[in-house]
Amino acid sequence: MPTTTPTPGLDLDAIREFGPYLQYARDIRVDTGVEPDRLVKTHCCFCGQQCGMQLKVKGNTVVGVEPWYDFPFNRGMMCPKGIKRYLQQSHPDRLLHAYKKDPSAPSGFSEMPYDEAIRRVADEIDRIQREYGNDAFAILSGASLTTEKTYLMGKFAHMALKTANIDYNGRLCMVSAAAGNKKSFGVDRAANPWGDILGAEVVWISGANVAECAPITTNYVWQAREQGAKVIVADPRITPIARTCDLFLPVKPGRDTALFNGVLHLMIEHDWLDHDFIENHTVGFDAVAEEVSKWTPALTAEVTGVAEKSIQQAAEWWGQASTSFLMHARGIEHHSRGVQNVMSAINIVLASGRIGRENCGYGTITGQANGQGGREHGQKCDQLPGGRDLGNPEHRAYVAGVWGMDPDDLPQPGVDAYEIMRKAHSGEIKGLLSICFNPVVSLPDNNFVREALDKLEFFVAIDFFMSATSRYADVVLPGSLQEEDEGTVTQLEGRVIKINQVVDCPGEARRDWEIIQDIAKALGRERGLTFSGPREMFEELRIASKGYTNDYSGITWEGVEDNYGVFWPCPAETPEGVPLPGPQGTVRLFEPGSWNPIAKGAGPFYFPDGKARFNVTEYVGPTEDVDADYPVILTTGRVVSQFLSGNQTRRIGPLLDHYPEPKIEMHPRLAAKLGIRDGDWATAESRRGNCTLRASVVKTIRPDTVFIPYHWAGRKSANQLTISAQDPISKIPEYKVCAVRVSKAEAPPEYADQLQPQQ
Repeated sequence: MPTTTPTPGLDLDAIREFGPYLQYARDIRVDTGVEPDRLVKTHCCFCGQQCGMQLKVKGNTVVGVEPWYDFPFNRGMMCPKGIKRYLQQSHPDRLLHAYKKDPSAPSGFSEMPYDEAIRRVADEIDRIQREYGNDAFAILSGASLTTEKTYLMGKFAHMALKTANIDYNGRLCMVSAAAGNKKSFGVDRAANPWGDILGAEVVWISGANVAECAPITTNYVWQAREQGAKVIVADPRITPIARTCDLFLPVKPGRDTALFNGVLHLMIEHDWLDHDFIENHTVGFDAVAEEVSKWTPALTAEVTGVAEKSIQQAAEWWGQASTSFLMHARGIEHHSRGVQNVMSAINIVLASGRIGRENCGYGTITGQANGQGGREHGQKCDQLPGGRDLGNPEHRAYVAGVWGMDPDDLPQPGVDAYEIMRKAHSGEIKGLLSICFNPVVSLPDNNFVREALDKLEFFVAIDFFMSATSRYADVVLPGSLQEEDEGTVTQLEGRVIKINQVVDCPGEARRDWEIIQDIAKALGRERGLTFSGPREMFEELRIASKGYTNDYSGITWEGVEDNYGVFWPCPAETPEGVPLPGPQGTVRLFEPGSWNPIAKGAGPFYFPDGKARFNVTEYVGPTEDVDADYPVILTTGRVVSQFLSGNQTRRIGPLLDHYPEPKIEMHPRLAAKLGIRDGDWATAESRRGNCTLRASVVKTIRPDTVFIPYHWAGRKSANQLTISAQDPISKIPEYKVCAVRVSKAEAPPEYADQLQPQQ
């Protein structure tokens, strides 16, 4: 098929020097029977479950992993990524020096002394801000950083650089769930501990490939099923968790609000409602009831592609249960109406009245390691620590007081991560610092992102491997792996846990917070950024978060380690007559009689009247639907052995062997129509780009939809095709649905005989 859409280069010289190459256990060069010097209890560096584990250390090398049976969330269980994560340390691709762009070097980069690199970065930041204003320099940060680092990044941006433009890669992950939770409950945290799944009569999973993306959660679901729970899964693909469910709802991508509205319609029709809860603990039900009145089973089936009988069965089981747990993930959140989808899911929870009680719950499955803590303490474009708002005068005054600065010197809210790219593309933003973010792989329509990075006057990346994005930088600073530093993260239940340092940084690599403080010092703006370490940052964070929704003031590092984590909110002080949380903090939100700083005793939810909100969720279809030219739906997602942009996992041999290269997954009916057989090269093309991959013909996907995992870079990247349409509230991109056309490729792609599978 002829195409005029843009294609990225193969970048062979840079790949030749920096990888990704694969590392196996044999490459660590220690005897297979080596006895470790020590075992260090810590947590996985990948997903938001944050499983406990013990890393085996010999000298300054991580040589293996052992279960940590006492940690209550996973009790020794680990997924393939957790078991093999140790192979990223002492990896031959590890950056040991700072690098500068050098056109005379074959790879385009040459080494430079660390101090010289810091000086160059500071000079460029200062120049750009003097010439174009403070906001012309932007920061992109990450939700896999520890909470202390995310706090530092927000303070560095807002206090030292005084730029409005800082955002983070949680913008691609949890923001629709966060916004939906705040609009419905007034606070952004999973309402229940995962232990509440076990006693639920019905477990509803929407848009969550649990077994591959949050594997340990599968055990909770299966334990519930062993005790008699019915499991409902809504997804366009029969994912591994769906293969063991009791009712599968094959919803068409982008139609989740229609499905939930249809279920609520039936709950109302059959009076499967908790009238007492709705009357006394919520507002807005009547308006929602009017909105869903039109969502008959017939209309719901027509829009969603789910059979009427299945919709009725789901509503009957959900409506009549006495206990239940609903969870969702990016499948309903990665949409231009992602917040609407989330609120429509919460509406059926509120209508049931089953929340704030044991085995009655709701949770969002966090993607990144610190997806929860990383969105709480100031690196979002509109946020200050503790969940406070950058645009709120009282909140600005409080945090400015903690930081010892004039509130008027704090910038106003800035723009989201993708808008930063648009402003870079238009020339409004001239300089960028990125850390823990790989936008060339992870942002949608990434041919546009590459153009934006090329237009910057100066770009500095902090990274531990030379990522696809770092190859666009003028200076690359060698940062730290998770095991080379300490700090806290908050996992998907809202439990604050401790990451322990296992080894030291190699070569001239530095801990990330040291790099940021070195830049601030070189700028002459180090006031407030002279922390001796993560613990001192955490102590200040406790004060900065005090008194508001995400209150960490009562959490100590000792308490975290003594209790296998502490759930926030955990205030250090409460009004007279209000008991302090126990040593584990607030394990379950919204319990009857609970107190919070917004309702002040009026009710359990975080609004002045203490009541939860039903929100009207009008169904609006995807931004880009199929048509005659692009007749197939593309949806994207993850596979069990890879994580996010693959910058780490595509360098770990056993993980890559499990799923070597991305494929275009399609149903046999669609494949037959297109003349494509399993294993053929096939091209998927959207209005923004194209990629040619092997076809995987499977019966576990809707016949109108194809699926591509998004972990690969360059010509293999799914995000060459995806659309940059964003939710108007959360600004999350619409990764889960766009229109493509698919055809059998006339020949293998150019990269086929030049790149290894992981490259």
